[in-house]
Amino acid sequence: MGRLAPLFAVLVPLAIAIGAWFMDGQGSLSRGLEAGTPSGSTDEPVTPATKPAIQASRPMAGKGFDFYVLSLSWSPTYCDSDAGRNNRAQCGTGKRFGWVVHGLWPQYERGYPQDCESAEGSRVPDAMARGIIDIMPGIGLIGHQWRKHGSCSGLPMADYFALVRQVHDKILIPPQFSSVREPLQTSPATIEQAFIRSNPGLTRSAVAVTCDSQRVDEVRICLDTSLAFRTCSEMDQRSCKRSDLVLPPQP
Repeated sequence: MGRLAPLFAVLVPLAIAIGAWFMDGQGSLSRGLEAGTPSGSTDEPVTPATKPAIQASRPMAGKGFDFYVLSLSWSPTYCDSDAGRNNRAQCGTGKRFGWVVHGLWPQYERGYPQDCESAEGSRVPDAMARGIIDIMPGIGLIGHQWRKHGSCSGLPMADYFALVRQVHDKILIPPQFSSVREPLQTSPATIEQAFIRSNPGLTRSAVAVTCDSQRVDEVRICLDTSLAFRTCSEMDQRSCKRSDLVLPPQP
């Protein structure tokens, strides 16, 4: 036993050192796999369970402009146009969209910025686009709106689309115009008043209705960068001047 003592004195510390090295290696490997696994890989199929949540809990102020215009388009009017008839994403069989987001546009008091340079480039990743396609139907539309308008918001791409979602959710659609099954005779003043009643703080100087020859086209609502309603005389000047309009029915 006396002769084995020196051997034990060597082997025991060596075994302890090997065990510590092995455990540290396993731990490092585990941490490396966790850190290297993306939580929202764009290669994953986009389903309701994995769809990116493009949301924001508070207003995100843009910069370099004066206010926003939220443009809500009545989809059946667009789908009855030449461009809409060829748009299967928004107007194909089984598509029953009503009010959709045409865009959220940074505006000057007169005019607006467009096609600004962005470090994030011009292409909206498919996974990000599919996170907002329920209210802005069409990958092409989403990409166009980012390039022309979102790039001028001063916000990162993800924050801009989160803001689009936030502003959309802020606006309450009047019940009589939320679901239309028969052609509805109306007027710009009637639509404006209905939106004003449904959205406290909204005034006639902050909302405008546009039209084509006879049909309701869009409702445009002006908001400052804190998302409070505000006047916008230029939008009001461009509003529909007809007194009688038709709101086409949803398919």
